[in-house]
Amino acid sequence: MNTKNYLNLTKRYKTALSAIHVISRLINSTTDIKELLLRVAKLASQIVKAQICQIIISEPNKKFIAVKVYADPKKKSLFRRKRRISNSLERKIVLSGSLITEHNFLGVPLIGDNLMGGFIIRGKSDTKAFDGIDQEIAMSLGEQLVMAIRNLRLYEEQQKILLGSVKSLVAVLNATTPKAYTHSKKFNHILLAIAEQMHLSETDIHALLYAGLLHDAGKIDIPVKILTKSKKLTGKEYRLIKKHPSKGVEIIKPLQLLKPAIPIIQHHHEKFDGSGYPAGLKRNQIPIGARIMAVADAFEAMVLERPYRRQSLTVAGAIKELKKNAGTQFDPKVIDALIRALRKKKLKHIFS
Repeated sequence: MNTKNYLNLTKRYKTALSAIHVISRLINSTTDIKELLLRVAKLASQIVKAQICQIIISEPNKKFIAVKVYADPKKKSLFRRKRRISNSLERKIVLSGSLITEHNFLGVPLIGDNLMGGFIIRGKSDTKAFDGIDQEIAMSLGEQLVMAIRNLRLYEEQQKILLGSVKSLVAVLNATTPKAYTHSKKFNHILLAIAEQMHLSETDIHALLYAGLLHDAGKIDIPVKILTKSKKLTGKEYRLIKKHPSKGVEIIKPLQLLKPAIPIIQHHHEKFDGSGYPAGLKRNQIPIGARIMAVADAFEAMVLERPYRRQSLTVAGAIKELKKNAGTQFDPKVIDALIRALRKKKLKHIFS
Protein backbone atom coordinates (compact mmCIF):
# COMPACT_ATOMS: atom_id res chain seq x y z
CA MET A 1 0.00 0.00 0.00
CA ASN A 2 1.46 3.35 -1.02
CA THR A 3 1.58 6.37 1.28
CA LYS A 4 -1.32 8.15 -0.47
CA ASN A 5 -3.66 5.17 -0.10
CA TYR A 6 -2.60 4.67 3.52
CA LEU A 7 -3.34 8.30 4.39
CA ASN A 8 -6.68 8.12 2.62
CA LEU A 9 -7.58 4.94 4.50
CA THR A 10 -6.57 6.49 7.83
CA LYS A 11 -8.64 9.58 7.10
CA ARG A 12 -11.74 7.48 6.34
CA TYR A 13 -11.38 5.49 9.56
CA LYS A 14 -10.98 8.69 11.57
CA THR A 15 -14.12 10.05 9.94
CA ALA A 16 -15.99 6.88 10.83
CA LEU A 17 -14.87 7.01 14.47
CA SER A 18 -15.87 10.65 14.68
CA ALA A 19 -19.31 9.80 13.29
CA ILE A 20 -19.81 7.05 15.85
CA HIS A 21 -18.97 9.50 18.64
CA VAL A 22 -21.48 11.99 17.19
CA ILE A 23 -24.21 9.36 17.16
CA SER A 24 -23.35 8.34 20.72
CA ARG A 25 -23.94 11.95 21.82
CA LEU A 26 -27.11 12.09 19.74
CA ILE A 27 -28.48 9.00 21.49
CA ASN A 28 -28.29 10.85 24.80
CA SER A 29 -29.63 14.16 23.49
CA THR A 30 -32.94 13.35 21.81
CA THR A 31 -36.12 11.47 22.64
CA ASP A 32 -37.68 12.21 19.26
CA ILE A 33 -37.52 9.21 16.88
CA LYS A 34 -38.04 11.39 13.80
CA GLU A 35 -35.17 13.71 14.71
CA LEU A 36 -32.92 10.75 15.51
CA LEU A 37 -33.52 8.94 12.21
CA LEU A 38 -33.20 12.06 10.07
CA ARG A 39 -29.94 13.15 11.69
CA VAL A 40 -28.39 9.67 11.55
CA ALA A 41 -29.40 9.29 7.88
CA LYS A 42 -27.92 12.68 6.97
CA LEU A 43 -24.72 11.89 8.83
CA ALA A 44 -24.37 8.49 7.15
CA SER A 45 -24.91 9.90 3.65
CA GLN A 46 -22.19 12.49 4.26
CA ILE A 47 -19.65 9.99 5.61
CA VAL A 48 -19.94 7.40 2.84
CA LYS A 49 -20.74 10.01 0.16
CA ALA A 50 -24.06 8.40 -0.70
CA GLN A 51 -26.76 10.04 -2.80
CA ILE A 52 -29.55 8.48 -0.73
CA CYS A 53 -29.74 7.03 2.78
CA GLN A 54 -32.76 5.14 4.06
CA ILE A 55 -33.57 3.79 7.51
CA ILE A 56 -36.50 1.44 8.04
CA ILE A 57 -37.48 0.12 11.47
CA SER A 58 -40.40 -1.79 12.90
CA GLU A 59 -42.43 -0.36 15.76
CA PRO A 60 -43.76 -2.55 18.60
CA ASN A 61 -47.13 -2.75 16.76
CA LYS A 62 -45.24 -4.33 13.83
CA LYS A 63 -45.91 -1.32 11.61
CA PHE A 64 -42.86 0.10 9.89
CA ILE A 65 -41.61 3.65 9.94
CA ALA A 66 -39.10 4.91 7.45
CA VAL A 67 -36.92 7.89 6.70
CA LYS A 68 -35.36 8.70 3.34
CA VAL A 69 -32.68 11.37 3.08
CA TYR A 70 -31.28 12.77 -0.16
CA ALA A 71 -27.78 14.22 -0.46
CA ASP A 72 -29.18 16.62 -3.06
CA PRO A 73 -30.40 19.65 -1.02
CA LYS A 74 -33.04 20.35 -3.69
CA LYS A 75 -34.84 17.15 -2.75
CA LYS A 76 -36.90 17.03 0.44
CA SER A 77 -36.17 14.33 3.03
CA LEU A 78 -39.09 12.00 3.71
CA PHE A 79 -40.43 10.60 6.98
CA ARG A 80 -43.35 8.19 6.97
CA ARG A 81 -45.08 6.08 9.58
CA LYS A 82 -46.92 2.84 8.76
CA ARG A 83 -44.98 2.43 5.54
CA ARG A 84 -45.37 -0.83 3.63
CA ILE A 85 -42.23 -2.60 2.45
CA SER A 86 -42.73 -3.30 -1.23
CA ASN A 87 -39.17 -3.21 -2.58
CA SER A 88 -37.72 -6.74 -2.79
CA LEU A 89 -34.22 -5.72 -1.66
CA GLU A 90 -35.62 -3.81 1.33
CA ARG A 91 -37.78 -6.81 2.23
CA LYS A 92 -34.77 -9.14 2.07
CA ILE A 93 -32.71 -6.89 4.35
CA VAL A 94 -35.44 -6.09 6.88
CA LEU A 95 -37.37 -9.35 7.13
CA SER A 96 -34.60 -11.90 6.60
CA GLY A 97 -31.75 -10.00 8.24
CA SER A 98 -29.56 -10.32 5.15
CA LEU A 99 -26.58 -8.08 4.37
CA ILE A 100 -26.56 -6.91 0.74
CA THR A 101 -23.62 -5.25 -0.99
CA GLU A 102 -23.62 -4.26 -4.64
CA HIS A 103 -21.79 -1.68 -6.73
CA ASN A 104 -24.11 1.19 -5.81
CA PHE A 105 -26.22 -0.38 -3.06
CA LEU A 106 -25.37 -1.27 0.52
CA GLY A 107 -27.96 -2.63 2.92
CA VAL A 108 -27.28 -3.52 6.57
CA PRO A 109 -29.94 -5.23 8.73
CA LEU A 110 -30.83 -3.72 12.09
CA ILE A 111 -31.45 -6.55 14.54
CA GLY A 112 -32.21 -6.38 18.25
CA ASP A 113 -34.75 -7.48 20.83
CA ASN A 114 -38.15 -7.19 19.14
CA LEU A 115 -36.54 -5.03 16.48
CA MET A 116 -36.31 -5.50 12.75
CA GLY A 117 -35.05 -2.92 10.35
CA GLY A 118 -32.62 -1.92 7.68
CA PHE A 119 -29.96 0.71 7.13
CA ILE A 120 -29.66 1.31 3.37
CA ILE A 121 -27.39 3.57 1.33
CA ARG A 122 -27.53 4.02 -2.42
CA GLY A 123 -25.44 5.66 -5.12
CA LYS A 124 -21.94 6.92 -4.43
CA SER A 125 -21.78 10.63 -5.22
CA ASP A 126 -18.22 10.14 -6.54
CA THR A 127 -19.43 7.23 -8.80
CA LYS A 128 -17.12 4.75 -7.05
CA ALA A 129 -18.40 1.44 -5.74
CA PHE A 130 -19.12 0.90 -2.06
CA ASP A 131 -16.18 -0.96 -0.55
CA GLY A 132 -15.33 -2.83 2.64
CA ILE A 133 -14.72 0.35 4.61
CA ASP A 134 -18.16 1.71 3.65
CA GLN A 135 -19.64 -1.59 4.82
CA GLU A 136 -17.83 -1.40 8.18
CA ILE A 137 -18.97 2.17 8.66
CA ALA A 138 -22.58 1.28 7.82
CA MET A 139 -22.52 -1.70 10.20
CA SER A 140 -21.04 0.42 13.02
CA LEU A 141 -23.65 3.12 12.50
CA GLY A 142 -26.34 0.42 12.42
CA GLU A 143 -25.20 -0.97 15.78
CA GLN A 144 -25.32 2.51 17.30
CA LEU A 145 -28.77 3.06 15.83
CA VAL A 146 -30.08 -0.19 17.34
CA MET A 147 -28.85 1.00 20.76
CA ALA A 148 -30.50 4.38 20.23
CA ILE A 149 -33.86 2.84 19.29
CA ARG A 150 -33.72 0.53 22.33
CA ASN A 151 -33.10 3.55 24.55
CA LEU A 152 -35.99 5.45 22.98
CA ARG A 153 -38.36 2.55 23.51
CA LEU A 154 -37.24 2.21 27.11
CA TYR A 155 -37.82 5.94 27.53
CA GLU A 156 -41.32 5.60 26.05
CA GLU A 157 -42.14 2.83 28.53
CA GLN A 158 -40.89 5.00 31.39
CA GLN A 159 -43.07 7.82 30.09
CA LYS A 160 -46.15 5.58 30.23
CA ILE A 161 -45.37 4.53 33.82
CA LEU A 162 -44.70 8.14 34.74
CA LEU A 163 -47.95 9.29 33.17
CA GLY A 164 -49.83 6.80 35.32
CA SER A 165 -48.12 8.17 38.43
CA VAL A 166 -48.84 11.75 37.38
CA LYS A 167 -52.52 10.99 36.83
CA SER A 168 -52.75 9.39 40.27
CA LEU A 169 -51.12 12.44 41.85
CA VAL A 170 -53.51 14.76 39.98
CA ALA A 171 -56.48 12.75 41.23
CA VAL A 172 -55.25 13.15 44.84
CA LEU A 173 -54.70 16.88 44.37
CA ASN A 174 -58.08 17.45 42.73
CA ALA A 175 -59.82 15.53 45.50
CA THR A 176 -58.70 18.21 47.96
CA THR A 177 -60.11 21.08 45.88
CA PRO A 178 -63.74 21.78 44.93
CA LYS A 179 -64.38 20.68 41.35
CA ALA A 180 -65.44 24.18 40.32
CA TYR A 181 -61.90 25.42 40.97
CA THR A 182 -59.92 22.76 39.11
CA HIS A 183 -59.10 22.54 35.43
CA SER A 184 -61.35 20.53 33.13
CA LYS A 185 -60.05 17.51 31.24
CA LYS A 186 -60.14 19.75 28.16
CA PHE A 187 -57.36 22.02 29.41
CA ASN A 188 -54.57 19.86 28.00
CA HIS A 189 -56.37 19.72 24.62
CA ILE A 190 -56.07 23.51 24.48
CA LEU A 191 -52.38 23.36 25.42
CA LEU A 192 -51.69 20.72 22.77
CA ALA A 193 -53.52 22.63 20.01
CA ILE A 194 -51.49 25.78 20.69
CA ALA A 195 -48.20 23.86 21.00
CA GLU A 196 -48.74 22.15 17.65
CA GLN A 197 -49.42 25.48 15.94
CA MET A 198 -46.17 26.80 17.40
CA HIS A 199 -44.30 23.71 16.16
CA LEU A 200 -42.92 22.65 19.54
CA SER A 201 -40.83 19.47 19.59
CA GLU A 202 -42.30 16.25 20.98
CA THR A 203 -40.08 16.64 24.06
CA ASP A 204 -41.35 20.16 24.73
CA ILE A 205 -44.96 19.05 24.19
CA HIS A 206 -44.55 16.22 26.71
CA ALA A 207 -43.14 18.69 29.25
CA LEU A 208 -46.02 21.11 28.59
CA LEU A 209 -48.70 18.44 29.03
CA TYR A 210 -47.16 17.21 32.29
CA ALA A 211 -46.97 20.78 33.50
CA GLY A 212 -50.60 21.19 32.48
CA LEU A 213 -51.56 18.36 34.78
CA LEU A 214 -49.43 19.49 37.71
CA HIS A 215 -48.92 23.25 37.52
CA ASP A 216 -51.32 23.86 40.41
CA ALA A 217 -49.93 21.05 42.57
CA GLY A 218 -48.59 23.59 45.06
CA LYS A 219 -52.13 24.67 45.93
CA ILE A 220 -52.44 21.53 48.06
CA ASP A 221 -50.85 23.59 50.90
CA ILE A 222 -53.35 26.45 50.52
CA PRO A 223 -56.58 26.35 52.58
CA VAL A 224 -59.68 25.74 50.45
CA LYS A 225 -61.37 28.82 51.96
CA ILE A 226 -58.64 30.97 50.38
CA LEU A 227 -58.76 29.17 47.01
CA THR A 228 -62.53 29.60 46.81
CA LYS A 229 -62.75 33.08 48.28
CA SER A 230 -64.98 35.35 46.15
CA LYS A 231 -63.94 38.60 47.83
CA LYS A 232 -60.59 40.33 47.33
CA LEU A 233 -57.68 38.50 48.92
CA THR A 234 -55.79 40.11 51.79
CA GLY A 235 -52.09 40.86 51.32
CA LYS A 236 -51.17 37.85 53.43
CA GLU A 237 -53.51 35.55 51.45
CA TYR A 238 -52.16 36.78 48.10
CA ARG A 239 -48.56 36.22 49.25
CA LEU A 240 -49.55 32.66 50.16
CA ILE A 241 -51.16 32.13 46.74
CA LYS A 242 -48.00 33.42 45.01
CA LYS A 243 -45.96 30.68 46.66
CA HIS A 244 -47.87 27.83 44.99
CA PRO A 245 -45.64 27.56 41.85
CA SER A 246 -42.55 27.01 44.01
CA LYS A 247 -44.49 24.58 46.21
CA GLY A 248 -45.50 22.67 43.10
CA VAL A 249 -41.89 22.42 41.98
CA GLU A 250 -40.93 21.00 45.39
CA ILE A 251 -43.57 18.28 45.01
CA ILE A 252 -42.46 17.03 41.58
CA LYS A 253 -38.71 17.67 41.85
CA PRO A 254 -37.94 14.09 43.01
CA LEU A 255 -39.40 12.77 39.72
CA GLN A 256 -36.43 13.15 37.37
CA LEU A 257 -38.42 12.55 34.20
CA LEU A 258 -40.61 15.55 35.05
CA LYS A 259 -37.60 17.86 35.18
CA PRO A 260 -38.40 19.55 31.81
CA ALA A 261 -41.81 20.57 33.22
CA ILE A 262 -40.32 22.41 36.22
CA PRO A 263 -39.59 25.78 34.49
CA ILE A 264 -43.16 25.83 33.13
CA ILE A 265 -44.67 25.15 36.54
CA GLN A 266 -42.35 27.64 38.22
CA HIS A 267 -43.20 30.49 35.84
CA HIS A 268 -46.78 29.94 34.64
CA HIS A 269 -47.92 33.10 36.46
CA GLU A 270 -45.33 35.39 34.88
CA LYS A 271 -46.70 38.14 32.63
CA PHE A 272 -45.33 39.14 29.24
CA ASP A 273 -44.53 42.69 30.44
CA GLY A 274 -42.66 41.47 33.53
CA SER A 275 -45.35 42.30 36.11
CA GLY A 276 -46.07 38.68 37.07
CA TYR A 277 -44.61 36.37 39.68
CA PRO A 278 -42.51 34.73 41.13
CA ALA A 279 -39.48 36.18 39.28
CA GLY A 280 -40.88 39.09 37.27
CA LEU A 281 -39.61 37.59 34.01
CA LYS A 282 -40.65 39.26 30.77
CA ARG A 283 -41.09 38.38 27.10
CA ASN A 284 -38.74 35.58 25.95
CA GLN A 285 -37.27 35.20 29.44
CA ILE A 286 -40.48 33.34 30.26
CA PRO A 287 -40.35 29.68 29.11
CA ILE A 288 -42.47 29.18 26.01
CA GLY A 289 -44.48 26.47 27.79
CA ALA A 290 -45.36 28.92 30.58
CA ARG A 291 -46.44 31.53 28.01
CA ILE A 292 -48.66 28.96 26.32
CA MET A 293 -50.13 27.90 29.66
CA ALA A 294 -51.02 31.49 30.57
CA VAL A 295 -53.09 31.90 27.40
CA ALA A 296 -54.68 28.44 27.64
CA ASP A 297 -55.56 29.00 31.31
CA ALA A 298 -57.26 32.32 30.61
CA PHE A 299 -59.07 30.99 27.52
CA GLU A 300 -60.41 27.94 29.36
CA ALA A 301 -61.58 30.08 32.28
CA MET A 302 -63.49 32.39 29.94
CA VAL A 303 -65.19 29.95 27.55
CA LEU A 304 -65.95 26.85 29.60
CA GLU A 305 -68.77 26.84 32.10
CA ARG A 306 -68.03 27.45 35.76
CA PRO A 307 -70.53 27.04 38.61
CA TYR A 308 -69.40 30.31 40.18
CA ARG A 309 -69.80 32.36 36.96
CA ARG A 310 -73.21 33.44 35.76
CA GLN A 311 -72.33 33.12 32.09
CA SER A 312 -69.26 32.06 30.13
CA LEU A 313 -67.98 34.11 27.19
CA THR A 314 -68.24 33.15 23.54
CA VAL A 315 -65.04 32.13 21.79
CA ALA A 316 -65.05 35.46 19.95
CA GLY A 317 -65.50 37.29 23.24
CA ALA A 318 -62.65 35.38 24.86
CA ILE A 319 -60.31 36.09 21.95
CA LYS A 320 -61.22 39.77 22.17
CA GLU A 321 -60.27 39.80 25.86
CA LEU A 322 -57.00 38.01 25.17
CA LYS A 323 -56.09 40.52 22.45
CA LYS A 324 -56.76 43.38 24.87
CA ASN A 325 -54.00 41.97 27.06
CA ALA A 326 -51.60 40.97 24.27
CA GLY A 327 -48.14 42.35 24.96
CA THR A 328 -48.90 43.02 28.63
CA GLN A 329 -50.20 39.84 30.24
CA PHE A 330 -49.92 37.49 27.25
CA ASP A 331 -47.49 36.69 24.44
CA PRO A 332 -49.12 37.90 21.16
CA LYS A 333 -47.58 34.99 19.24
CA VAL A 334 -49.28 32.47 21.54
CA ILE A 335 -52.64 34.21 21.06
CA ASP A 336 -52.09 34.04 17.28
CA ALA A 337 -51.37 30.30 17.57
CA LEU A 338 -54.61 29.78 19.51
CA ILE A 339 -56.53 31.69 16.82
CA ARG A 340 -54.98 29.51 14.09
CA ALA A 341 -55.93 26.36 16.01
CA LEU A 342 -59.52 27.61 16.29
CA ARG A 343 -59.69 28.50 12.58
CA LYS A 344 -58.45 25.01 11.71
CA LYS A 345 -61.14 23.60 14.05
CA LYS A 346 -58.50 21.88 16.20
CA LEU A 347 -60.57 22.66 19.33
CA LYS A 348 -64.04 22.05 17.97
CA HIS A 349 -64.50 18.93 20.12
CA ILE A 350 -63.91 20.69 23.46
CA PHE A 351 -67.13 22.67 23.11
CA SER A 352 -69.32 19.63 22.43
